[in-house]
Amino acid sequence: IFKEHEGSFLVGALAAMASESGVIGFIPAFDFSLLQAFGCGYKQGAKHINPDIEIIETAIGTNFDAFNNPGGGTEVARSQIDRGADVIYHAAGGAGVGVLQAAADAGVLGIGVDSNQNHLHPGQVLTSMLKRVDVAVYNAFEDFDNGEWTNDVIVLGLAEEGVGAAFDDNNADLITDEMRAAVDEITAQIIAGEIVVHDYRTDNACPV
Repeated sequence: IFKEHEGSFLVGALAAMASESGVIGFIPAFDFSLLQAFGCGYKQGAKHINPDIEIIETAIGTNFDAFNNPGGGTEVARSQIDRGADVIYHAAGGAGVGVLQAAADAGVLGIGVDSNQNHLHPGQVLTSMLKRVDVAVYNAFEDFDNGEWTNDVIVLGLAEEGVGAAFDDNNADLITDEMRAAVDEITAQIIAGEIVVHDYRTDNACPV
């Protein structure tokens, strides 16, 4: 399993640094504790950079069907853009394609999730919050090969390179040296325990 809240903290920090309006958005598929963990981490990261930033949160639907509603994602994203959001992070599965499309169409920035979605709209996706399934699979096979495999629960966060923010040619023009340095510093602080990212799933509450 993954510490999605830690990776989301990084993209929240980037969102706050990239925002010119001081308003950013978060769009989950629906109100679900796992998705709220993404949102809570994102809010903490944004507030770490700018305590006064405004964060709009709007769910697409009310159940798992919302993951398959890209039109709903587009509609919700447009409503947030109309309210001033110029960076929008989705945790909405297939519906997130609609969120990123709406952001690109409006000339604002989207943030992808789980896999690297920067390529969907080069220059319009600020970054993507990565869940490194490749690392999890590699570690499992390596443990097996070394005779160390177990069927225990493995938790991967920033320290284990299990989550992170995506940087590539598609978003290179959006990420300044200052932004990249800030992400590197925050990553080191989280790994060292100097920044503790609250996990919404522990108490179904967010401190920001």
